[in-house]
Amino acid sequence: MFQIGKVVLPMELTALRKHSLVEEVSDRLAGAIRGGQLAMDGLLPSERHLAEQFGVSRPVVREATKRLELQGLVEVRQGVGIRVVDRLHTPVSAAARFLLPDESERLRQSLEVRAALEPEIARRVAERASDGEIAGLAAIHARLETAPDLFSAMESDLAFHRELARLSGNELFGLMLDSIADLGRESRRATMSEAGVGRAVKQHGAILKAISSRDAKAAEKAMRVHIETAVADLVAHLGRKGE
Repeated sequence: MFQIGKVVLPMELTALRKHSLVEEVSDRLAGAIRGGQLAMDGLLPSERHLAEQFGVSRPVVREATKRLELQGLVEVRQGVGIRVVDRLHTPVSAAARFLLPDESERLRQSLEVRAALEPEIARRVAERASDGEIAGLAAIHARLETAPDLFSAMESDLAFHRELARLSGNELFGLMLDSIADLGRESRRATMSEAGVGRAVKQHGAILKAISSRDAKAAEKAMRVHIETAVADLVAHLGRKGE
């Protein structure tokens, strides 16, 4: 007999239910990971222990963890075990490099994605964020203003946009932007090298001011200007690079 929670599965139904059983274990395992109920120092219990805990066979656990690995939630390493990771965006990043091997086109299209998403994100933050959350956003902006080098500026810039996505109240916005975060770093390196950090500081300041004033339309417009400027800077940088 196989058991998931209070549900007992007869042996003769195991083959028919295997696919759904893997899904069930995968979903429950993901929930336990997100809830911090399983990982110890980043490692999950052994495959044998998980099989006992979930009341299933080890092959079912193995398939469930493989599914989570493909989703970027865990990493399975021989001799080490099952490690919890935060790579939910990895499949999209890898696919982008496969589908768009030309770096210039890949970066341009990633900015198009941001242009479609981020003005709406800024608008929602202006409508929804609390005073405390806006203060936190301002603190991130201050890190960009005082960034000592290009790398620090890039990371502070990325953190500002990530925080906006979080404050929008829509988890999928953040997930979608994280899925192209690596491309975002590459495009920021290009645009900041082209125009300097000062332009990003000024435009982030305009976005922050609109959000602080609870002016949703102004926040949306300021973000649109910011992304459109980034596209222009990227094109200029790539054009110079190709000369």
